[in-house]
Amino acid sequence: MKTFKMISLGIVDGENLIDYPMVDGIIINQENSRRSWVLEMLIDLEYKEIFDKMKESGEIYDVKVVISYPGNEPATFQVVIYGVKIIGDHISVLMKGTLKRARRKYAETLLSELLEDGLEGDELLERFETDMRKRPVLRKDEAE
Repeated sequence: MKTFKMISLGIVDGENLIDYPMVDGIIINQENSRRSWVLEMLIDLEYKEIFDKMKESGEIYDVKVVISYPGNEPATFQVVIYGVKIIGDHISVLMKGTLKRARRKYAETLLSELLEDGLEGDELLERFETDMRKRPVLRKDEAE
């Protein structure tokens, strides 16, 4: 098994990415035949009801996770919420799932989509810089 620091986690909701402000997080590659990963994040207690509902639904969620360093490309996982536990003023959210696919370079894909939209010059540069910070879900991700 290999463990990594989870920097951020966002849940894909249609075309939107809902980021949850983490206090701390860890991600574990179980290195087994099922290619399983375990993700655990510590977040504020105010989100308990949201994650309780997600757990009860038993649905599979696409999540975008930045691992180890803030500048790393987000990796997409398909996860199920397995546990929501109160720890002081926070909750621990335990997820299990698999890496959706090999990561591709987000910047290159974003730039390609902006060019397809006909952006150029200063407008292209401004939108590219904004989207690199906000990391919206890309059209190519939606198709998969």
